[in-house]
Amino acid sequence: MSGTSADGIDAALVEITREDHQPAVKLLHFEQRPYPPGIRDRILRLPDHPDALREVCRLNVLLAELFAQAALHLLEAASTSASEVALIGSHGQTICHLPTPVAEGDLVLRSTLQIGEPCVIAERTGLWTVADFRPRDMAVGGEGAPLTPYPHYLLFGHPGRCRVIVNLGGIANLTVLPSDVSVAAIEAFDAGPGNVLIDGVVRRLSGGTAEYDVDGAWAASGRVNQALLKRLLGHPFFRRPPPRSAGQEEFGPRMVEEIVVEAEQKKIPPADLVATVSAFSVEAVVGSLETFVFPRHPVREILLCGGGVRNRWLKGALATRLEPRAVLTTDDVGFPARAVEATAFAVLAYLTFAGQPGNLPSATGARQAVPLGKIIPGKGYSGMIL
Repeated sequence: MSGTSADGIDAALVEITREDHQPAVKLLHFEQRPYPPGIRDRILRLPDHPDALREVCRLNVLLAELFAQAALHLLEAASTSASEVALIGSHGQTICHLPTPVAEGDLVLRSTLQIGEPCVIAERTGLWTVADFRPRDMAVGGEGAPLTPYPHYLLFGHPGRCRVIVNLGGIANLTVLPSDVSVAAIEAFDAGPGNVLIDGVVRRLSGGTAEYDVDGAWAASGRVNQALLKRLLGHPFFRRPPPRSAGQEEFGPRMVEEIVVEAEQKKIPPADLVATVSAFSVEAVVGSLETFVFPRHPVREILLCGGGVRNRWLKGALATRLEPRAVLTTDDVGFPARAVEATAFAVLAYLTFAGQPGNLPSATGARQAVPLGKIIPGKGYSGMIL
């Protein structure tokens, strides 16, 4: 998969078996592949492209070729033959996510668009491919996100210990795993910006020479501008109760540009600006937990995953703000933090191929649980029985 930050392709090789009537998941190998030069900017700048329709059409195929290459490279690195693999799950690259219902005549529409043509992936790899997971949930009234709560439950559910999984991706999302490990009791929603604004501001301030704040060093050298932080936290997204989801439409390149222009006008130093947008991500998570989770759940552990775990400033600030609760990464409980999301979509692909639901209505707001995604046949049936 590639997340909201469009910082490259995450590929996980996963073995899934059935134990006690539910999937048991084992990560065999994981790889991260950066996009070729210029691709990330093309993805993030799509809304402002002068010929956006042609560019989307072209990127849909180009990204699929890159996803297929990532899958084949992963197999080579893991010394695994494609004949041993049952199927590929591809989240794709989100380029537009509009979960808020809009009336069109007597119809009520929710929409989302992920590109990375699965027909190309299936043809290049020869493997059955499951993709385009979000629209089916929206078709039954859901937000189309977050879709990872059930995989989070399989990987991190703990009897007797209430945990919250915080994915620090481009957008930060939360999954509450109650101590009774009951699927029906799981709650999840998007908290707000994760890395997307930090990365965007760093790229803008560095003139494109830096893609992200390495180890959070830039933020650590600055001071949070409290006035700007207060304004950012006034964003209308934070007034929406769960279920809720967000994307580049709320927190993306246009917001980055607005923030940078405001900082220039108010003469906010670059390091202070990076510290401020980093604090914004922290407060988005903390505020969501304090408002919607802590009053109702005795949370003992908070497990961080996603690309944001590389940011020491972000991790440290979250740990300080969430004391006395333990703030760990999923690595601390035995699963690589960066591999969680790609693994989750392998699980969802497995469920779809088995004809089983993958969404949790308690997380997305859907009217019912449904199988997700579309299945593209490969060059031969694997013979696997799920």
